[in-house]
Amino acid sequence: MEKLIINSTTSEKRYILLKDNIVEKLVIEQPKQQAAVGNIYLGLTEKVLPGLNAAFIGIGLEKSGFLHKEKLSSFVNEDQEKAVKENRSISSYVHQGEKMLVQIEKDAAGTKGPRLTGIIELSGEHMIYMPEGRYVAISKKIDQPTDRQRLRSFGMREKNDREGLIFRTSSLEQPESALLEELQNLREQYKEISALAASRKKPGLVFEEDVFLQSLIEEVKKMKSGEILADERSVQTLLGRYTSLPVSHYHDKVNILASHSLEGEIEKAMKRIVWLNQGSYLIFDEAEALTVIDVNTGKFSGKQNRQDTVYKTNELAAREAARQIRLRDLAGIILIDFIDMQNDNDKKSIIKVMGEELAKDERQTKLIGFTPLGILQLTRKKTKNSLRELLTSSCRVCHGTGRVLSAESIAFRLERELWEYRGSDYDAVLIRLTQDVKDVFLGEQAVHQQRLEDTLGMKLLFSIAEDMIPSYEIKQLGAYSDLKKNLH
Repeated sequence: MEKLIINSTTSEKRYILLKDNIVEKLVIEQPKQQAAVGNIYLGLTEKVLPGLNAAFIGIGLEKSGFLHKEKLSSFVNEDQEKAVKENRSISSYVHQGEKMLVQIEKDAAGTKGPRLTGIIELSGEHMIYMPEGRYVAISKKIDQPTDRQRLRSFGMREKNDREGLIFRTSSLEQPESALLEELQNLREQYKEISALAASRKKPGLVFEEDVFLQSLIEEVKKMKSGEILADERSVQTLLGRYTSLPVSHYHDKVNILASHSLEGEIEKAMKRIVWLNQGSYLIFDEAEALTVIDVNTGKFSGKQNRQDTVYKTNELAAREAARQIRLRDLAGIILIDFIDMQNDNDKKSIIKVMGEELAKDERQTKLIGFTPLGILQLTRKKTKNSLRELLTSSCRVCHGTGRVLSAESIAFRLERELWEYRGSDYDAVLIRLTQDVKDVFLGEQAVHQQRLEDTLGMKLLFSIAEDMIPSYEIKQLGAYSDLKKNLH
């Protein structure tokens, strides 16, 4: 039983897909972090890099996009053998200062700008239209050779030499007249985009894909049974066109996710530790280039021997890790440190379980296998930021490390700074600091205070700060009587 719950009335749009009351998918879109994949821009070639066979394209955003030679329309449409084209420099296909239409394939992340393509794709309900694609492809889910050949023949007959078409699974049930009508509409859409780009003088956005809405529509199309609940009437009406399942409108004052006790699921998907049913748990550590998932037995002990306990824990961990990868939208290199298994058959079984779970993922994944150290390697294609990247920012105190300087370190830093004032003409110094720093700085029963005052040649006065982290600030230097008044 599936249930799709959609919260789209506020600026932050969200939806959660439940299968048998278990969260299987979580999508959140914030205005500032809205995925730009699919957006089309008028781009300006800023720099051509023959050594990388790529170019940097300015598109009016903070970071320039990266465009590889093989994604240039001029490369795709040149009538030469592929081997000949690959041996030619990118300078043969694009030059600095050249304008072109480009589309974002992968969002900017970290220090990297967005990845671009010059092969524009416009999505229709039954097909994807590529003005410069030059090929016809059929959804892999259409597996009958006669069906594939029929669609391929139709596509080759109706497209011109430069165009490309990808037929979706739904195209199988459509008459050729409906497919042709959609193709003509997509052609008109591209003409409008090209005309808008031609009227622009500077690089910038010319077509914006509503990724959240498109994702919802695709989700609804895949649902075979269950119900859909939306808190916005227009979304309810729109989705009703794509499914025979009931689409209900939620109109209570309480937020739709909160009313279904699902707000906590978002918080769970952000936690570093995820507990499994039998007391074992997973630890997630995300870095920019990779994610490490550590498996721990915790309180779980099998009913038989240690080998049984280890395998059962790893099996549970594999299924939950795959689900968490989807929920958290983890991508790039992912390493899972399972509990060490001596039996090779157990490792093969875990790989099989992991493969079955990853098959549920709509994102491209590659299961590589175990390293000699017993760590399972896999990769997942990245097209947008992970949930953690979307919902969190780097801590201004620890700068993203998750740790801050200890009270001891801060106290010793204070002592070093005060030494710079020894022998000065000031009678006293007023220091604002947290209680933990003061305790270390002065020692038990303030045993260090007299020694420090004698060494520095000034009195030490303190006011307590209520900061959450160890800190201090030298507020004022001056006459003891004046600073004493400032304490009150």
